[in-house]
Amino acid sequence: MEEITKVAVDAMGGDNAPVEIIKGAVEAINENSKIKVYLTGKRDVIEKELAQYTCNQSQIEVVNATEVIEMAEPPVMAIRKKKDSSIVVALNLVKQGTCDAFVSAGSSGAVLVGGQLIVGRIRGIERAPLAPLIPTETGCSLLIDCGANVDARSSHLVQFAKMGSVYMESVMGIKNPKVAIVNIGAEEEKGNALVKETFPLLKNCPEINFIGSIEARDIPTGYADVIVCEAFAGNIILKLYEGVGATLIKKVKAGMMTSLRSKIGALLVKPALKQTLKAFNLEEYGGAPLLGLNGLVVKTHGSSKAIEIKNSILQCVTFKEQGINKKIREKVILKDE
Repeated sequence: MEEITKVAVDAMGGDNAPVEIIKGAVEAINENSKIKVYLTGKRDVIEKELAQYTCNQSQIEVVNATEVIEMAEPPVMAIRKKKDSSIVVALNLVKQGTCDAFVSAGSSGAVLVGGQLIVGRIRGIERAPLAPLIPTETGCSLLIDCGANVDARSSHLVQFAKMGSVYMESVMGIKNPKVAIVNIGAEEEKGNALVKETFPLLKNCPEINFIGSIEARDIPTGYADVIVCEAFAGNIILKLYEGVGATLIKKVKAGMMTSLRSKIGALLVKPALKQTLKAFNLEEYGGAPLLGLNGLVVKTHGSSKAIEIKNSILQCVTFKEQGINKKIREKVILKDE
């Protein structure tokens, strides 16, 4: 009998909720019979939207939640006061063991705070980093941390490097992934106090394949598989990545429409160009997992469309099948003790 991965999905979170969230959930279960989705939110709203789709009813369940945490609400207060919100109800499903994972496009702060307060960190993990996959020339790299810990310590970054290595090897199939720390130069003596303190710790860490510093310009080349930094720098890198990528795609498309000759050329290269641009679309990689928790918490963009929700749900299957949390305990915690 095949094992089912159960995923709690916040149906009310995000700019395009509940329409795109529910559409993505339906597409995920239609693509993979080993998934069951628990949609949390206002039952009448969810059921009305679900009625438009055809899917295996045994793979989807609606869990009523009467409240919604808005983007502008203070995260800690919202998690504590709105006990019946779609985010809190879904996170409790993971805490109770009903679900293996949680996916949300809702309030980033609420998801990060709720993940740590409700689901809880694996014993021995100092901080839980947010770790999205970003496209590169050679495939993709893991950016860790990109938003959860803006004031990290060197010991946190070492754990991030170890968890990132486990993820890339187990989920992405990259053997002995290359780990680098974000810096303003390649030389070991460069960097701020945090980087200077962390560099020798990573260099002398036998559990990872540390290759030194990486400058921001080298990230898109795929020079490293795991890119380690504290969340302040990581979030800037991620947002710039998204902005430059979107601008370049827009410029390329506009340039191809400037003349009759360019339009003819565009028709000829369209199939190859479409495939290339698809590889640099962050939606194709799903959401960012919050690593180091007792269950999987995945945060997707607030503007997520169905494709990103679907891919985020599908990545939960690999996470469970590969036993990422068990490997983090074995390779990060036990070796530190």
